[in-house]
Amino acid sequence: MLAELHIRDFAIIRQLSLAFDRGLMIFTGETGAGKSIIIDAVELLIGGRAESTVVRSGADLALLEARFTLEAPTRAAVEAILTAEELLERDGAPEVHLSREIRSEGRNVCRVNGRVVPLSLLRQIGDQLVDVHGQSEHLSLLTVRQHLSLLDRYAGVERPLADYQLVFQAWRQSQTELETLRQRERDAAQRIDYLTFQMEEIEAAKLKADDDAQLEAERTRLANAEKLSALAEAAVAALTEGLHGRTAAVDLLGEAVESMGELAAVDPSMKALQDESQALLEQLMELARRLRDYRENVEFHPTRLDEVQERLTAIQALKRKYGGTIETVLAQAGQARQELEAITHAEERLAELTEQTKQRLEQIGQLGAALSSARRQAAESLAAAIGTELQDLNMAGAEFAVDQRWQPQPDGAPADGQHVAFGPAGLDQVEFLVAPNPGEGLKPLVKIASGGETSRMMLGLKGVLAEADETPTLIFDEIDQGIGGRVGAIVGQKLAALAGSHQVLCITHLPQLAAYGDRHYRVEKAVESGRTETQVRTLDGEARVEELALMLGGINSPNLESARGLIEAADRQKRAVGVSG
Repeated sequence: MLAELHIRDFAIIRQLSLAFDRGLMIFTGETGAGKSIIIDAVELLIGGRAESTVVRSGADLALLEARFTLEAPTRAAVEAILTAEELLERDGAPEVHLSREIRSEGRNVCRVNGRVVPLSLLRQIGDQLVDVHGQSEHLSLLTVRQHLSLLDRYAGVERPLADYQLVFQAWRQSQTELETLRQRERDAAQRIDYLTFQMEEIEAAKLKADDDAQLEAERTRLANAEKLSALAEAAVAALTEGLHGRTAAVDLLGEAVESMGELAAVDPSMKALQDESQALLEQLMELARRLRDYRENVEFHPTRLDEVQERLTAIQALKRKYGGTIETVLAQAGQARQELEAITHAEERLAELTEQTKQRLEQIGQLGAALSSARRQAAESLAAAIGTELQDLNMAGAEFAVDQRWQPQPDGAPADGQHVAFGPAGLDQVEFLVAPNPGEGLKPLVKIASGGETSRMMLGLKGVLAEADETPTLIFDEIDQGIGGRVGAIVGQKLAALAGSHQVLCITHLPQLAAYGDRHYRVEKAVESGRTETQVRTLDGEARVEELALMLGGINSPNLESARGLIEAADRQKRAVGVSG
């Protein structure tokens, strides 16, 4: 519910802070005092359209802030949105803070829990928190797409709806796979040729994971054969024959080994070093032998060099086509083989899915028809209950009905001997219809007149759908337009009853209605420092009695006595129906 509202430099409001509680909040005051301005501020906070003209003259921006406390089931819905957008407060407090800055140059900034958000998100959250009824367009009951969900909550069809939706989701999955397979079937011939070419091209190359590295090394050796042979020859000569008149390395090390043997004969402690020198000599001779082998195997082979180059070029071409490495090329061949196998068996899967989809479509028809029947029974009850409400609200002869229909569709779900369109919520298309006056005929709810007639219609609907409608805060702007005191008292009773399950804010000019308020706010204009501004006072006790007397025509003894009588009668009525005052 709305717990706090702060307004600064908005229209003729300079600074205003209001605290709200549960129950029925009544706003009264002279015409033009600014009552509707407060409602306008709430509408902007829940995503309404803003214009820079609302900024108070002389100010740079208008600032609107509100704190809402969250209770089930609204809490779950709002926190799901906040969690998805990473806006949930870390302390986990069951509340949400909305704010909006409207700047005089036209720019405005929306915030949720202190974070800047797009207007669409502010509106999405606001739709869960507040319904404004009266002179605005923010009327949830005038949104046709919500009529079916309201009817369902009134009808209590959560279980059969869940069963239907489970089958619907399964049908959708089957249908998606079926369409994919059918598309593949249409493209199968061309796809098979393409995949076969891919697989055969890659397999013909007979690739191994390290082919490119080995071939590049071989290419290097073949391209530098003469140089490699000369270098190996020089190394062997240096080791065993000597170069440029120098003694060979093997001969020099042999002399060192001989001297180490004589040294060890004199000093046995040098035996280990003698052995080490002998091992070095043997290693040097082995090195010379392996270099000779290498030199003998190095050959200039132009034909083989061409073959290696061609092989590397072919591998590089495959890597460009199918991936940057031999591993990815081989993986592509595996994928092509798997897809070919899938296409080969697609006909079997296609027949299986076709039958499966048909069966699920039949289930949709059966479950959807049963769900529709439950809705139809609830719709009759709903229409009768709302009709009674409208009679009480001085709308004699007004009629309410639920237009529930199926839309024929050749490939739709089979139900009652026909094929009909269907969706996630069932087979039904639902819209609320009204005839505000006798003889006018039923028309869509969105077409009825605005103003007080609309507000009373909304009140009648809200009264019946109170348990179905989960919006915690309801605002009625001048719901008493065009009605008298007797009906005003009835409206007050209904608002008080509605306030048992919702927080209700109501602007009224009728004292008979205002007497039912749990909290009363007087909105008035005052002149401060030469500027007109709106101020709000909370009334209780004698101040509230005087306000009702003023609404009755003036503060005098008869009106004061009547005002007290209205409050006492309202309190008795609320106690009688179990609504606290």
